[in-house]
Amino acid sequence: MTPTVLYKRATFATRLPTSHLYTHSHSWLAQAGRGDSAADRWRVGYTQFALRMLGELVDVQFACQPGAAIRTGDIVGTIEGFKAISDIYCVGRGTFVAGNPALRDSLERLAHDPYAGWLYEFEGEPDARCLDVNAYQVLLSATIDRIMARRNTGEFEA
Repeated sequence: MTPTVLYKRATFATRLPTSHLYTHSHSWLAQAGRGDSAADRWRVGYTQFALRMLGELVDVQFACQPGAAIRTGDIVGTIEGFKAISDIYCVGRGTFVAGNPALRDSLERLAHDPYAGWLYEFEGEPDARCLDVNAYQVLLSATIDRIMARRNTGEFEA
């Protein structure tokens, strides 16, 4: 079992794996061993916060082919929820391995266990701007505070 920390802010609570890296766009990265090229292999998914913003998941599609060269910021696919459709951005550089084949049959695991329900794998290096769990908690608090401030001023309705 991966160690986690409990994060709570306003009405949002989650457990964040301490071994993962996190991005400003609310993705997580977990090292998944070594790939065929002896480079680190990484699994990437969305945090519980990102999935909450998307709403109920409808579809995931990958535009990237296995073996394709990728770099931070490349669009590797799309994810559709009832609240939004979003591009899935690459969070590292190297080689795209594959989208999670289990997502073809069901998005259930992704929605119910976001840190086990990964989106895609790549071999290479994570973006240098990735955050550890402590820095991600600071980012998450700032993001939630901005959302709450907008709601309180009537600028934003969810």
